[in-house]
Amino acid sequence: MIALLRTLFSKLGFSKLGFSNLGFSELGLSQLGRLRGLIAALLLLPLLAACATAPGTGRTIFTGGLSEEGEAEMGREQHPKVVAEYGGAYADPELNRYVTSVGNFLAKTSERPDLDYTFTILDTPIVNAFALPGGYVYVTRGLLALANSEAELAGVLGHEIGHVTARHTAERYGQTVAANVAGVGLGVLLGGEAAQASSAVGALVLRSYSRDQEFESDLLGGRYLARAGYDTAGMADFLKQLQAHSRLEAELAGQPEKADAFNIMQTHPRTADRIERALAQSGVQPVDEPLVARNLYFSKIDGMIYGDKADEGYIRGRTFAHPKLKFAFEVPEGFRLYNQPQAVIARDGEGKAVIQFDRAPKPYDGPMTDYLTRVWGAEVNLGGVEALSINGMAAATGTLSGNGRDYRLLAVRYDSRSIYRFIFLSASDRTAALNRPFRETTYSFRKLSNAEAAALKPRRIRIYQAQASDTASRIAARMPFGSENLQRFLVLNGLGRNATLQAGQKVKIVVE
Repeated sequence: MIALLRTLFSKLGFSKLGFSNLGFSELGLSQLGRLRGLIAALLLLPLLAACATAPGTGRTIFTGGLSEEGEAEMGREQHPKVVAEYGGAYADPELNRYVTSVGNFLAKTSERPDLDYTFTILDTPIVNAFALPGGYVYVTRGLLALANSEAELAGVLGHEIGHVTARHTAERYGQTVAANVAGVGLGVLLGGEAAQASSAVGALVLRSYSRDQEFESDLLGGRYLARAGYDTAGMADFLKQLQAHSRLEAELAGQPEKADAFNIMQTHPRTADRIERALAQSGVQPVDEPLVARNLYFSKIDGMIYGDKADEGYIRGRTFAHPKLKFAFEVPEGFRLYNQPQAVIARDGEGKAVIQFDRAPKPYDGPMTDYLTRVWGAEVNLGGVEALSINGMAAATGTLSGNGRDYRLLAVRYDSRSIYRFIFLSASDRTAALNRPFRETTYSFRKLSNAEAAALKPRRIRIYQAQASDTASRIAARMPFGSENLQRFLVLNGLGRNATLQAGQKVKIVVE
């Protein structure tokens, strides 16, 4: 190291290693600039050895010193947190064995066949798939519901295995380390604020995989699909299916221009043409009699829960009902319900009104008017505060206005442990017209009996075999989405608006 330092000092124009010779008062500008370069070089020296060859790509990547063993440990530590965050693992042993068998089949064709992979179905209707380092691969049951064949599932799993074999997490970790070190260097030369800014920018940029990394994973996924004998078109087919699903969800939310907000492509920047380009560049040859396994796949997902589960409550038209917490309420006509992790939201079709419902973080023993003014609404100036009784439950309400919007807060004590809350928001020019509908929603909040709660069941995927006289509209009428039946049926099955069905053709439907 001393010899290396002497060489560096020599190149920078300093004849001696003694630091007494480096007093800033004695340095010229050119030497100071060279000193800055030296400091940066010294900071980067420990990083030069922190490189590795990615098994999947053969590309040399900077890992920041994160070894394969370190990746495995990172995955083991994060796995239970990920499962908990997504509502747990889906409790269907047979379906889990099936997904694991497909994943392991693909993994054995990869450049890391000896890695102990863990494949998990997450119990959420969100459509997503991702991988942690060390071979932890996740798909949601929302994604399984959308896929239409084993080849499409294999395309998703192959892509995620590609992230593992390319060691993209290690590479991203290395970029974070490099960004932090560069930030420290800037801090030494320019001050602490520059270091903090560099670190913040680095964290923002590295939040998701880059387009190049996604392209590499598509290339690798296509390679594994071909080696396993699958139809490689399954990768692009599923992406098209996903994009159709995203457009539909955006349309139903009244925000067709925001389809990307309903799409996991936000964190997986891919398009069908890029997938096809990756397949072409991967050099894989077309598979003779490729494996698609549509009917087998359908047999595995037949009966799988679709949409929300009991722990999250159910949306049934304009009604939200929770079988575990035993309550229900109904929103006005023209409003659409959305079940989110921390709240239930209802929006009107005009974009001028919103209802938000949630549970208070803590119980409260005093009068509900006090809860409203001293706890929940303590930071705002509520007017018109009054006590109410809603179906035998103590409640209180109050209002405030500002910036052309009117708000009504409503808190209801369900029992000694639980307070439920509504916020009714409307544009001021709509408030008068919504007074009665909002009042009806208020008084629709009620407790469910044990029998009513027990009668609430999740929706499920069922496989239906088309008859000779069946049309898409006729089959879609079996589903529980009302006016959305046909749209949802077509997207669920990857069908166009003018699709015709053949007798004996198997399709997915959703039933209660």
